[in-house]
Amino acid sequence: MDELKKFIKQYRGAIIGVIFAILILITRLHELILAIVLLILGAVVGNYIQQNKEAVKTRLKKIIDKM
Repeated sequence: MDELKKFIKQYRGAIIGVIFAILILITRLHELILAIVLLILGAVVGNYIQQNKEAVKTRLKKIIDKM
């Protein structure tokens, strides 16, 4: 019994994380979370490209020239 208590104390965070992940998968919230992350990522990339047009053009040109 002491071994079980020691195990639970040591890996409490991992156990909570696994339970949380299982709840997300069961309720299918992972699709919503993924969609939100993709939307935010797209907004950040779009904003970066808009703010740094010249730098992005030169980097893309170098990549294309290497191909």
